[in-house]
Amino acid sequence: MQVVISVLILLVTIVALFDVISRDDSAIRGLPKLIWILLIIIVPVAGSIVWFLVGREPGTSTPRPTLGGQRAPRQQSAPPLFNAPARADTRSTEEQLAALEREIAEQEELDRIRQLESELEERRKNGDAKPSDS
Repeated sequence: MQVVISVLILLVTIVALFDVISRDDSAIRGLPKLIWILLIIIVPVAGSIVWFLVGREPGTSTPRPTLGGQRAPRQQSAPPLFNAPARADTRSTEEQLAALEREIAEQEELDRIRQLESELEERRKNGDAKPSDS
């Protein structure tokens, strides 16, 4: 009896893993795909049950690949991670790095000027507080 239960747990785990891996990211709810896979591997029974109850997008089925046939191209429906600017930067990587280095140098120069100005201000304050020798 224990062997039958173990085989059932293994089969459910394998089916759940296959289902998670073969699904498009847009058809997965709750957690990222990698977290679902880890959850099913670490806690096979509970992870598989939670996957089938909560993780799958309702009403979606996974397309079954055919042997020797071509798969339909996937549609990219995932939202971008950040709002991209309206105009793409056409500069090369080297040009972008050079511009960034110039910007860093300018910022360091401005910081140095601010530091010198604050030191000058301190000297003026301290110079006015001292009695004059003349």
